[in-house]
Amino acid sequence: MTTGSVSPRRADTRRNHERILVVAGESLARTGEVSFNAIAKQAEVGVGTVYRHFPTPEALILAVYQREVRHIVEIVPVLLDKHAPDEAFRVWVTDHLAHYMMTKKGLADALRRATASRGELPASAYESMIGAMAALLEANAAAGTVRPGLDPVVVLRGLAGLLLLDPGGDWRGEAASLADLLWQGMAG
Repeated sequence: MTTGSVSPRRADTRRNHERILVVAGESLARTGEVSFNAIAKQAEVGVGTVYRHFPTPEALILAVYQREVRHIVEIVPVLLDKHAPDEAFRVWVTDHLAHYMMTKKGLADALRRATASRGELPASAYESMIGAMAALLEANAAAGTVRPGLDPVVVLRGLAGLLLLDPGGDWRGEAASLADLLWQGMAG
């Protein structure tokens, strides 16, 4: 094996881990429940593989939550590189944050149960969300598209209406409408 190469087994382990998280996230969004047997079947891995990666349902639920937060935070710099700041904000809200909020809605009860025995959700997740919003607001203030000094916490609270989106309805249109409404207040 050469320096810097990844063993096929490790790459397979990472792929299995990611497949398990994706399937578990979909299950939690739909039902708020995790069944290791059903997740293993859908992820096309053995149930023992699920348990090796996530020894308890609580560990799996928290991992899904952290994966979702990491995704919506890490996408912000990518969006700011690809789009003008105002468009990056809209894409983030409608394509990423709305999806996260709908998933979190399905996760809410499961997260409460998972954290009841382990304490609160990691504070870093909330701080990361505030940081992502702050980056979007700073880029827009520098571009002159929003007024400076907006509080990222207040803007995130304004987007809490995304929790009410119906995954079976026109959630993209509703998310865009909410983003536009909030945008008008931020630009004024």
